[in-house]
Amino acid sequence: MIKINLVREGRAVRGTGAAAGAASAVSGPTNLNNVFLGALLIAGIVVAGGWYFLENRKLSERQDLLVQKQAEAKRLEAIIKEVENYKKQKESLKTRIDLINQLKQNQKGPARLMDRISQDLPDLVWLDKMTVIGNTVTLDGRGLNPNAIANFVESIKNDPMFEEPDLGSVTQVSAVPLVYSYTMNFHFTYAPKGAPGTAGAATSTAPGNAAPATGTAATPPTSTAPKR
Repeated sequence: MIKINLVREGRAVRGTGAAAGAASAVSGPTNLNNVFLGALLIAGIVVAGGWYFLENRKLSERQDLLVQKQAEAKRLEAIIKEVENYKKQKESLKTRIDLINQLKQNQKGPARLMDRISQDLPDLVWLDKMTVIGNTVTLDGRGLNPNAIANFVESIKNDPMFEEPDLGSVTQVSAVPLVYSYTMNFHFTYAPKGAPGTAGAATSTAPGNAAPATGTAATPPTSTAPKR
């Protein structure tokens, strides 16, 4: 005969249901934590991705700006070199022009000076020697009579290029033909007397209104002059 304890079986069934409920209660909070952690992880990934994108964009912009600045620096460097070369060429050209002008001035100076003296030289008077030191001219020459030499002195005096001449001695050097030697020196300038900006400029006298020569220049030494 088989006996079944129904009270004990009921207790066992009730104990099993309680255990299952407890297990279900424990697993519920764990799932919520996992979801929360997953959400935080996703948010972190999104934030990190956004930050990486922004930083990468800033870096790209800075690199582009750096490339532009380098290109601008190269362009400006080329322009600076061109300007420096232009300045060097300008200085070289200016030096050459100054040298050419100086050479022209040196070449035309004595020629112009000699041309003016030859224009002032009257008849019966000629030159033997002309010396130019600085702006001082010394003339050594001869004439057939003292009056002609005096006229030459007056012509030099009235020339706007020349200052007051200083006549040295007038000496008879030959009786047949009658010839007198003379020495004269004076200062000259390429800026005519009386021109604007010329210091100490004197008003020139027209050759037609020239004053008579001084007695010293016009009269030969009586001791050496021949008697007629």
